[in-house]
Amino acid sequence: MGVALRDIIADYKTPLSWEALAGVAAVDAHNALYQFLSIIRQPDGTPLMDREGRVTSHLSGILFRAVNFIEKGIRPIWVFDGTPPEFKQETIEQRRSVREQARERWQDALERGEVEEAAKHARASSRIDQEVIVTSKRLITLLGLPYVDAPSEGEAQAADMVSRGDARYVVSQDYDTLLFGAPVLMRNLTVSGRRKLHGRTISVNPERIVLAEILSGLRISRDDLVRIAVLVGTDFNAGVKGIGAKTALKIVRNGEFDQVAAEKLPGLDVDSVMEFFLNPPVTADYALSWSEPDREGVVSMLCDTYDFTPDRVEKALEGLKVKSGQKTLDSWF
Repeated sequence: MGVALRDIIADYKTPLSWEALAGVAAVDAHNALYQFLSIIRQPDGTPLMDREGRVTSHLSGILFRAVNFIEKGIRPIWVFDGTPPEFKQETIEQRRSVREQARERWQDALERGEVEEAAKHARASSRIDQEVIVTSKRLITLLGLPYVDAPSEGEAQAADMVSRGDARYVVSQDYDTLLFGAPVLMRNLTVSGRRKLHGRTISVNPERIVLAEILSGLRISRDDLVRIAVLVGTDFNAGVKGIGAKTALKIVRNGEFDQVAAEKLPGLDVDSVMEFFLNPPVTADYALSWSEPDREGVVSMLCDTYDFTPDRVEKALEGLKVKSGQKTLDSWF
């Protein structure tokens, strides 16, 4: 879901062309998978499925996102979540409840024949289970792309990889990545250049957010940015009702954070939340390599196992050849 910092970050977003994005990108895998599972659906909200009823929306998303990235000179590293911190359990339970309610409303709307209403609730019912994760990793490997298992939050791991110089930027829609110290966050790297918002389709362009520019422009430290997020609400704590990002910024600038947090967030271990954002569990135990896709393996998985159309998959695989001189991935990397 992410933290609601848009109101104080909007001025620090820089639109970029796709041509400016070439390089290694640490992709927040769970964030991307939620997008695929939410958006890649039939008009009535039903996800793509094979003949056995297994969801395949995420596989379609991974395939075509990979092709789009490679054609534009982007080398993706998919970074998956590990074990969430204990204080995230309440958020996890709340999200599970929301998904279940959305699923019920989706089914009710379908029974009433209200297709648009059904599709809206269907998107909110999306969930990532173990089958989605396992099949995603299998396809990513067959495509010749690397993935990394984070010890905890994938966003924190991706941010650390950029800080280490192993990637140029993080790809995610969530601003949480900045709280974890990502030097550069890239948003809106969708395949189509369009996104559904409040029932309508809008055009979107890639945008870059540089952490140093935010901190300098707002005259705050990264610690302060995390304090603002704590007041607004994060994945690890409920925020203060009535306090948005702009108000939280004023509170922090005025040195009133400790007082407000003590009064309005009783029972919250603020130090633990702060520590997790500022020094999250990450690992340097990974190897990164890109290679030619296993064409036969990809076709076998997607077409033979999950009923994808062979022509569509073959065409996508052709897109994994870099256009410059038609070099292969192997020679490119």
